[in-house]
This record gives sequence, C-alpha cells and structure tokens, in this order.
Amino acid sequence: MTKQLFAVMATGLALMAATPGQAQQGGSTVTAATTQGPILTFSVSEEVRSRPDQAAVGAGVTTTAPTAVEAMRANAAAMDKLIAAAKARGIKAEDIQTSGINLSPQYDYNNQTPGQPPRFLGYQVSNSVRATTPKIDDIGPLLDALVAAGGTNVDGPWFGMKDPDAQLVGARGTAIKAAEAKAQDYARLAGFRGVELVSISEGGSFGPQPPMPMVRNMAMDAGSAKATPVEPGQVANTLTLNFQYRLVR
Repeated sequence: MTKQLFAVMATGLALMAATPGQAQQGGSTVTAATTQGPILTFSVSEEVRSRPDQAAVGAGVTTTAPTAVEAMRANAAAMDKLIAAAKARGIKAEDIQTSGINLSPQYDYNNQTPGQPPRFLGYQVSNSVRATTPKIDDIGPLLDALVAAGGTNVDGPWFGMKDPDAQLVGARGTAIKAAEAKAQDYARLAGFRGVELVSISEGGSFGPQPPMPMVRNMAMDAGSAKATPVEPGQVANTLTLNFQYRLVR
C-alpha cells in the first residue's frame, strides 16, 4: 500500500516569461525562461509499508575481575556460551557480528577521603554481539535463549527489509503518474497548454522500525514455556523523486 506525500504548495503560481527569474511556491519552483518556457520544479514522495523480512538483536555480557587479563578471560568464556546459544537457534556465523568490546578500571568513590584517590575495585569488560535473522517469528525465543546462556545486556530488536529497493519498484510508477498529473494541473492553472518532462532524479530514505526499549538483566522463568512476545509490525520505506517540467504554450 502506498501513500502519496506531496510537498506543501503555496496558492497561486508566479510566472515571469519576459525576464529571467525564479519564483518559489512552497515545495515547488517555477523558473522563467525567455525562449523555451518556464521550468517547474517539485518533488513527489511515496511511502511503502510492509511486514519486515529480517530482524537483528543485540546481546552481551559484563564481567569483573581483579586484573584486566582475568576480566577478559572470564568475558571470553561467557561470550562463547552466548554465541553458541545463537548458533543453536539457527543463526549463521556470518550473521553474528561483534558490536562492541569495552575494558575499563572500576573505582569506588563512596566515602572517599579528601586528597586521597578512590578505592580501586578491579577491571570490567563488556562485550556484545548483534545477531541477524530472517526468522521474524523466532526473535522472542532467540532473546530468551541468549538470556538463558548468560546474556545480561540485551537490546533491540531492529526490523528491516533485506532488499528495501525492491519494495519501492511499484512506488516509482505511482510517483511518476502523480507528478505528471500535478504538472498538468500547474500548466492549466497558469494558462499553458501542457508540459514537457525535463529531468527526474531519485532520492529517498529507508526507515527501519525503531528498536524496542533496551532490556537489561532479563530473568528467565525455567518453569514457563512462553517465549518473550515480539511484534514486528511494519517498516516504512520512502521514495522521493525530483521532477523538472517545462510549461508549454
């Protein structure tokens, strides 16, 4: 299903055929040309909404130890379990990507004596991966599996289209027809016989579904078989075509 999103137009149309110049009307521009006729410039947008065909989730673990080496080793062991859990849910190795590793010292600033440094606690390591899957209905069970494997930092999911451009194929034809009708309407209102297409350029944006609020320290109920509910909704992609038409007497 498509929805036309026309740029806002000011009423009226200023045409200057005698001397070169330019008149802007909201999202449209009419440029006067002394020999070939005024040029009308505007954009037409089409929004396409559909069910996503892929999703991604992020998961990670945080470990703390007295030394940096110990913290990294503990984190590596925990991450191995997390990655294994993702693969057990059918996620391919090429669809699992490390998204961030952070190692930092930790200090206790409570009850700090003036002029004295804070108390050193150890080192903390945070490591996270992002898993992408076309199995939209498996996102809830995947999240549960990651948490059961030790994941304490979970975010997402992010929904999108594997080939967003293919989603816009039909929108191009709709936008061109709408632009032709709009240009003809301008010509009629301005007292011209018709229009000639001068140029088309394409822009647009692909808008993935905003991620769900971040979930941290999720607790699993071993006695419950119900998976975390996840609703994919729809993702919206927008195509914008920029047109130039010459008004013809």
